Amino acid sequence: MTAPTVVSVSQLNRYVKSVLESDKVLGGLMVRGEISNFTRHYKSGHLYFTLKDDAASIKAVMFRSYAAGVPFFPENGMSVIVSGSVSLYERDGSYQFYVTDMQPDGIGALHLAYEQLKEKLSREGLFDEARKRPLPVYPERIGIVTSEGAAALQDMLNILSRRYPVAKVVLYPAQVQGKGAAQTVIDGLRTLCAGRLCDVIIVGRGGGSIEDVWAFNDERLARAIAASEIPVVSAVGHETDFTIADFAADLRAPTPSAAAELVSPDLSDLRYYLADMQERCHAVVTRRLDGYETRVKNAKARLTTPERVLEHCGERLAMLKKLAFSAVEQRIAERENRLGYLAALVEGRSPVKILARGYSLTTGPDGKAVLSVAQVKTGDRLEIRVADGTIRSTVNGVEKAKEKIK
Repeated sequence: MTAPTVVSVSQLNRYVKSVLESDKVLGGLMVRGEISNFTRHYKSGHLYFTLKDDAASIKAVMFRSYAAGVPFFPENGMSVIVSGSVSLYERDGSYQFYVTDMQPDGIGALHLAYEQLKEKLSREGLFDEARKRPLPVYPERIGIVTSEGAAALQDMLNILSRRYPVAKVVLYPAQVQGKGAAQTVIDGLRTLCAGRLCDVIIVGRGGGSIEDVWAFNDERLARAIAASEIPVVSAVGHETDFTIADFAADLRAPTPSAAAELVSPDLSDLRYYLADMQERCHAVVTRRLDGYETRVKNAKARLTTPERVLEHCGERLAMLKKLAFSAVEQRIAERENRLGYLAALVEGRSPVKILARGYSLTTGPDGKAVLSVAQVKTGDRLEIRVADGTIRSTVNGVEKAKEKIK
């Protein structure tokens, strides 16, 4: 019996690895399982995860070069079908599955990627109606970002030339299918916005499979549309096709032809509108002029000539004169009445009137009225005035009254 060969751990792991890699069955496998312990290495970009089913699990790795081609975002709990080979990681002595391709189990990879991106951007508010802007009613320049040789472009140009030939069309030729297509559309948007070359932009292409229109499901393009300073209309594919660009745009058109109609007013309708506005403006102006003419006539009727002013002033002066004379006459009459009253009062108190009633007025030698016997003495000459003359007498004696006259 031969003695067993002694090998190192490294030799053993290297041998087992070679055995695994030489097995043709293990070199091209497709494995179905559920993802768990998922990690995307932030520096290298490699994907590390575990594939498991109800009874077992296996470690798996997907290097960056292959991971970059996965259109959706792998997540824990997602059921997938992976392609690759089994090998051994020599350092840890653990065997694992090296993944070269990954597809969601039960749903297409592109469809899953579409739903994942749609949900992500929707949560960010990129599709909110509040951030969307109205299209200009009468654009002077209409920008189009699409393939220069596409039938969809000719359809749009035909509609624009028929409906609204006064607008200028600014075309940015872009690749709308295949690798790098999304970037050329982004470049077109940025070029038109940077130079303010148009008033509205149509971004789109004709119909096709989900692979054909996949450029319009690009996250970078969606963000560029949302960031555009000029309103954007997305027109990709047919009426039933929806892309991420449709949700990010300010307006989604079901087809490129419909987009051309949405951004352009119909010239015949515009002519009718202008004719109607002309009639309305004419009616308004006529009504205003008639009103002004009436006001002028009324103003002219109120105007007076210098002769009329003088006549009016004369009439007013005569009226004032009459009022003045009336007032003076009234004052004179009032004064006369007052004077008559005073005269009657004075006359009633006149000494002459008193003398006529039998009274007399006596004055002494000094010419003063004698009011008391104390003012005279025997021998004084007195003058006694009666109603019809004067009596001169001499005082023979003075006798005081026994009782004072009250």
